[in-house]
Amino acid sequence: MVRKPASMYREIKGQAYTRREYMGGVPAVRISQFDMGNLQRDTDFPVVLTLRVKNRVQVRHTAIEAGRIAANRVLSPLGEAYHFKVRAYPHVVLRENKLATGAGADRVSSGMRRAFGKTVGTAARLECNQAIYTVYVTSEKAVQAKDALWRASMKLPSPCYIDVERGLELIH
Repeated sequence: MVRKPASMYREIKGQAYTRREYMGGVPAVRISQFDMGNLQRDTDFPVVLTLRVKNRVQVRHTAIEAGRIAANRVLSPLGEAYHFKVRAYPHVVLRENKLATGAGADRVSSGMRRAFGKTVGTAARLECNQAIYTVYVTSEKAVQAKDALWRASMKLPSPCYIDVERGLELIH
């Protein structure tokens, strides 16, 4: 069976389904790290940039991981001059009622009868203006951090904007 496109899970519909103890099994979250770079102290970095979503949206764990990889690829050459943090956690479990297609599918498939669905992944429900990623960086490397967050925003299903929380006067 083919995995359905992520656009099917973008809209927030119904209640969040998070009770893992009632489910047969939930796929593991694909996000491998939530903190990267210099993890010692965020107060050493004068500039704080945050990527926020503009719309209320549901983001799959694979999209969050893809954005993290894209941003970290730009930030990792900076060495110890940054701290990158993933701020969204995928709690909501996604289900899919798999239907058989092709020749002889009418004998195998049960249609919408008992269509509760099997778990296929997890997603984070984000409200308007909620933060997904935050970068703490030195003032010299703020332009690279801004570029990293822009690249991460291309992997997400909602329009995003970069919020300069601290150090606005240091960015040129």
